[in-house]
Amino acid sequence: MFGSVGKRFSEAARKTEGIAGDVWQHLKTGPSITDAAMGRIAQISKVISEGGYDKIFQQTFECLPDEKLKKAYACYLSTSHGPIMGVLYVSTAKLAFCSDSPVAYVTEDNQTASAIYKIVVPVPHLRSVTPTASQQNPAERYIQVVSVDNHDFWFMGFVNYDSAVKCLQDAARGGRNLKL
Repeated sequence: MFGSVGKRFSEAARKTEGIAGDVWQHLKTGPSITDAAMGRIAQISKVISEGGYDKIFQQTFECLPDEKLKKAYACYLSTSHGPIMGVLYVSTAKLAFCSDSPVAYVTEDNQTASAIYKIVVPVPHLRSVTPTASQQNPAERYIQVVSVDNHDFWFMGFVNYDSAVKCLQDAARGGRNLKL
């Protein structure tokens, strides 16, 4: 009897340690730990005040009538200009990322503007989901998402990396069974 209880405690401790490591990595991914922590606090406040991730997802992205949100993950999108903090939504119909705050860019007429950064990939258009880690620092873990038209997106700094990998891989497998 004590053996099975010990195994459960050991498994719980391992999972807790993994999530704590993921949270620490998430905070270190941003420009500063303070900015990342404040960004997460602001995001949690928004989720509470607006009625949850489901409501935010439906307000932010065009949704199908029967579309359901499966999971939402706090993470970063890796870009050539650095990581962008936001939320990756996984629904029955799409993967969608939305930045937590507007991202600055330069317009064609050399003016500076900013906008919320969004990405949408329909589930049937997912080609692959590949988890990977930095060889220099294995704690830096990434998820590469590739669409059927060869656009690739790198997500990192997940608060719950293992859950995100499983959910995204399940979505990619499910998408292959759907008609385009």
